[in-house]
This record gives sequence, structure tokens and C-alpha cells, in this order.
Amino acid sequence: MVPFLHTWHKVCYIKNMLQSKLFSKVRKEAPSEEVSKNAKLLIKAGFIYKEMAGVYAYLPLGLRVLEKIKNIVREEMEKIGGQEIIMTALQRKDLWEKTDRWDDKNVDVWFKSKLQSGADIGFAWSHEEPITEMMKGCVASFRDLPALVFQFQIKFRNELRAKSGIMRGREFLMKDMYSYAANKEMHDKIYERAIQAYWNVFKRVGIKNDTFMTFASGGAFTQFSHEFQTITDGGEDFIYINREKNIAVNAEILNDKTLKELGVKQEELEKVETSEVGNIFSFGTGKCEQLGLFYKNSEGESAPVWLGSYGIGITRLMGVLVEKFSDDRGIIWPKSVAPFQVHLLCLDVGDKKIKSSADKIYNLLLKEGIEVLFDDRQAKTAGEKFADADLIGAPIRLVVSKKTEDAKSVEMKIRSEAKAKLVPSKSLINTLKKYAKI
Repeated sequence: MVPFLHTWHKVCYIKNMLQSKLFSKVRKEAPSEEVSKNAKLLIKAGFIYKEMAGVYAYLPLGLRVLEKIKNIVREEMEKIGGQEIIMTALQRKDLWEKTDRWDDKNVDVWFKSKLQSGADIGFAWSHEEPITEMMKGCVASFRDLPALVFQFQIKFRNELRAKSGIMRGREFLMKDMYSYAANKEMHDKIYERAIQAYWNVFKRVGIKNDTFMTFASGGAFTQFSHEFQTITDGGEDFIYINREKNIAVNAEILNDKTLKELGVKQEELEKVETSEVGNIFSFGTGKCEQLGLFYKNSEGESAPVWLGSYGIGITRLMGVLVEKFSDDRGIIWPKSVAPFQVHLLCLDVGDKKIKSSADKIYNLLLKEGIEVLFDDRQAKTAGEKFADADLIGAPIRLVVSKKTEDAKSVEMKIRSEAKAKLVPSKSLINTLKKYAKI
């Protein structure tokens, strides 16, 4: 099987990939009020549907991308010992009051409501409190530590102004992992492994070279944190970097004291526009002490647990990829997360001979385990099909037409390249395999 053209090992593999059967359609224009490039392209290409400002639904094409991102993240979290769970979105008021994070003055992004009984509830914006509360039933002894759990969960944040498309929404999909350790040494080792796991994720989705781990303020979490910021024109943050020394600092904490600690001067730093793709926080023992999570050490003494929190916005990361990998014609998906690796176009669907040839290639690709979207639509012109393929952004476009049939070939074009070439039909699979190894 072609290495990068595999089925998802934890996702249902849909065999029926005929574009004529997709209920989502390519649009000529995005909603007029949409300003971000990622949302405009994703809406036009039929990946997402805008419900309201900051709230988007994910259609079949978009869901395929999200699942591939999730699988990459899942694999890297599992490599460092993370176990997947899923918590509730509804949150108890009393639990968050224990850590002083229910008050809107301390956390101003809550969505809140009431049960029929009149009890207050919140819609989760994070999960440190409920997961730590759950861990009180799982951690009793030093033998139970370390423990790492992660989830993919819809989060709700009552942003004053939702902007940047799916990069900053009021409802979004997030991977959040939580580590529980017996002491600082154990905690620091987990923290460093999590950092490496994040770099692995960003390498696999193609943004590692433009991503920096920055020192930043903690906001609603802790006094300080680390952020992973990716350089992109559609970003909402600014960081200062020194490429030679591999130093990065968030603009919000850049001051004389920080410069002195980093050993750099202001003029040595380059200001760049970025978007946050991940963050990690060390809570120390404070939150576990507030919530009553203690364990018995090897001497039988009670000690508080160390907590770490590690987030990656899955939908946000998808938006960043579109911002970075696109041109004036549409999206250019990295191979690792593309909804389909191949977009097969039949330009003469009404010609039985040509349609038969296209069907044979489609079935051959399926047999080889290659993810393919087959544009078998009859009412679309060649120009419309080419434009739609560029907009959707699969890494490889294959075209079957009278011209290719006469040449006993298939036209192949890499989305990121300018020119197409004819590939003999009999060597098509080998050519695709060769491309996969590049």
C-alpha cells in the first residue's frame, strides 16, 4: 500500500467518494461578512458551514481533515503515555468555585445556564477542574503516578468578538491533555516529553519550520505559560523572534526584564505575525491542593499531586493550515491531512468510452487503498471542474479526457506545482507511489 495514501486506522473509511453524491457544494462566494481567508476558502470549498459568528459546522470534506489531524495528535499523545477519555461539556458551579475560576471577573469567557431545578451550570471552556476531581477516585498512591489523560472535546468560549474564522471561535474542537505527577522531577520529564510530542505533531502537518515555542503570560490559566506560535499572515498575535538563537517571546510580556533574562537586545529581535497552535501550562501543586487531590508517597505521607495542562486547538490548527497553504485559486492541503489524496476528474462524462476509462482508474485507486474524490458530475464544464479541484486542494489532480484517452495516459498535476504532465495509464500507480516517497 502507498505509505501516505492509507486508510485511517481509527476512522471509518468511506468507499463511496463520488463528487456527484456529496451533499455539500462548492460556492462562488463566501458570506459577505466573513473576512478571514481560512473561513472564506473553507466555506466556498464546502468544508464548513457558518451557523453564526464564531460557530461553524463541519461538512464531510471538513470532517475528513479534522479526523486526520486528530489521528496525528492522538498518535503522538499515546506515544508519551496518554490515555484517551471524553469528559462532559456541562460543568458544576461548586467545583469551579473551589479554584476561584467560576467568577466572571477571573474567567470572562464562560457560557452559563441553569438547570430546571435552578442550579447554575457552565459550558466547558477547559477541563482542569473536572478531570482533577475525577482523578481523586483514581490516584491514591505513588504507584498510581504518573497519569496522563487526553480528550477531543468541544469547548465553548464567550468571546467578545469572534474573529479569524475557525482560528478563534465561540465553539471549537480541542485536544486537551492533563498530566498528574508525584513530584517536580516527574512532572518536568512529562512536560519535556509533551513539548517533543507537540513538535512531532507540527512536523507531521507541515508547520514545524515556521513554529516557535514562546514564553507568554498565563491568562486565565497560570501566571506564565508556553505557547506554540506559527508565523502566518492571518495571525492574531505578534511575537518577537531571534532565529539564530531560536528565541521567541510573546509581545505582551516583552520588557527590559524579559530581554535581560533572555540575553538579547530589542534590536536583535524580529517582529512577526503569528497564530497560536498549541499551549502548555504547569500548575504545580496548587490546583490539586485546592481540589483535594493528594497521594501517599513511599514513606506513607500525604503529598499533593503536580498538574500539567496541554492544549491543541484542532479546528484552529485546520484554519492555520489553510491560511499558510493556499493561493489565489484555493487550498493546498499537506498530504498528511488532505481530505483526499487524489482528485480524479472526468471531463467527458457523456462519452461512454471515456467514462469507462475513468471508472476503471477510480476502481484501481480504491483497490490500491488510495483516497480519491471522483468528479463524475455531468453538468459541470471542464473549467468549472478544474476551478473546483483547485479550490478543494487535494495534493494530486488526475484528469481523464478524450486527449488522455487517445494518448493512453492520464493527466497528473501536483496542486502545489504549475504544470501538469501526461502519465501512461499502465504506470500511474507506480508514479503515485514515487510521489508519495518525495
